Amino acid sequence: MYWRVGFAWSRSCALELGRNKSFSLGLSGSEEHLSLYGYIIAYPLQEYGGIMSALGFDSWWRKTLYITGGALLAAAAYLLHELLVIRKEQELDSEDAIILHQFARPKTGVPSLSPFCLKIETYLRMADLPYQNYFDGKLSPQGKMPWISYNKEQVCGTEFIIDFLEEKLGVNLDSSLSPQEKAISRAIIKMVEEHFYWTIAYCQWVDNVEETQKMLATNGPLSDLLRWILSQGTGSIVKREMYGHGIGRFSKDEVYSLMEKDMRTLATFLGNKKYLMGPRLSTVDAAVFGHLAQAMWTLPGTRPEQLIKGEFINLAMYCERIRRKFWPEWFVDVDDLYYDGLSEEPDSPSQLPDLGLYSRSGSFQEQESTLSHHDTPSPDSDVTGRSLFDSDMDTECSEMEQLK
Repeated sequence: MYWRVGFAWSRSCALELGRNKSFSLGLSGSEEHLSLYGYIIAYPLQEYGGIMSALGFDSWWRKTLYITGGALLAAAAYLLHELLVIRKEQELDSEDAIILHQFARPKTGVPSLSPFCLKIETYLRMADLPYQNYFDGKLSPQGKMPWISYNKEQVCGTEFIIDFLEEKLGVNLDSSLSPQEKAISRAIIKMVEEHFYWTIAYCQWVDNVEETQKMLATNGPLSDLLRWILSQGTGSIVKREMYGHGIGRFSKDEVYSLMEKDMRTLATFLGNKKYLMGPRLSTVDAAVFGHLAQAMWTLPGTRPEQLIKGEFINLAMYCERIRRKFWPEWFVDVDDLYYDGLSEEPDSPSQLPDLGLYSRSGSFQEQESTLSHHDTPSPDSDVTGRSLFDSDMDTECSEMEQLK
């Protein structure tokens, strides 16, 4: 192995041979010595004419050129990225606009695989607040999703988002509830978000992860690999957090038993009411819908789908009622309202379109539909024969105006 010796002012090289040496210049027999302060260093060369040799003392200008060029390219790439980010933020951060940051739309037409993203977007539609989606996948500074930005303010956590919007914009879906009803509403929300959520997450990302993986929206030649990485990574996180929560320490059958108890509680409390707290919508409906919709439309053939479309059919009708009222662009097969044990994925699922800036006021009209009635229950009515089409739309619209 060959070695090259040089002089440096720092100890960034391989081997120090000496320090602060004085030596003769050797010019015309002169005995004058020159003192230099630094490090005499040595570094290996693989071979003459090799890479290390090319970067040696005799080609120092070439090394400088490589380093400078690389630094300039890195700086240019960074500046380009920042300019694109600033441009995107300028497009979105218009004054008094709610920017909703959430995960990308799944491939199957469901708005979101996240109960909390679906909850807050449904809440915005229930409150008739215009907003714009930003599917960047970037978590909030607290590591949460979803989160919103409004006039340069960032808020994460669905509960804090709703509190923020109520304070800033004066909306309140719970204004008609009594203090006792508000207490019941909060208890239901916490049961759903702190307990029932984990059973749904277990079914999505642990027990049924292969099917959930197919729903992830990724593009490019490595999309299959990326979907696998995302699903496996999410599954690992879910299992770890479930174990820390405590529910992950139980067996699969025990987890599903807890899920069934939660769904039975919701079905019993809902009964034959239109919404959970009565004839009017409230915040609890957005939270419960965001979670039950996962069982309805993202878990074909699983235990939660069997429960919601079978024994707890009133929950299925409840979800369908809200979907038709606030998600006109979200199409589902009406034959899919009942579980028959033969659930199959559509041959060519359509992705939910991004409507961009959304406002419910004047954006769509409830359409009357005439369907033939048979002796068996119609998909457009629940087991009591009640219509799902919200024939009292005008009355509810006037109620929504009063809430503001």
